[in-house]
Amino acid sequence: MAETIKYIDAPEILSANELATFLHISRAGAYNLLNSKDFPTLHVGGRKLVTKENVLLWMKKNTNKIA
Repeated sequence: MAETIKYIDAPEILSANELATFLHISRAGAYNLLNSKDFPTLHVGGRKLVTKENVLLWMKKNTNKIA
């Protein structure tokens, strides 16, 4: 069974590995998101991170809406 992170248990700032687990995607998929132009990536030194809140905002903004 794949590891999961519930929203309430997720750290406020997610690494690529945590993002992958949180979104149920591969680690490569998480890095693709963190490297994409429209994803709210936080650069700290050589690390790429994202806040939990920004992941949710990005998901809401990028979810297809039924008209």
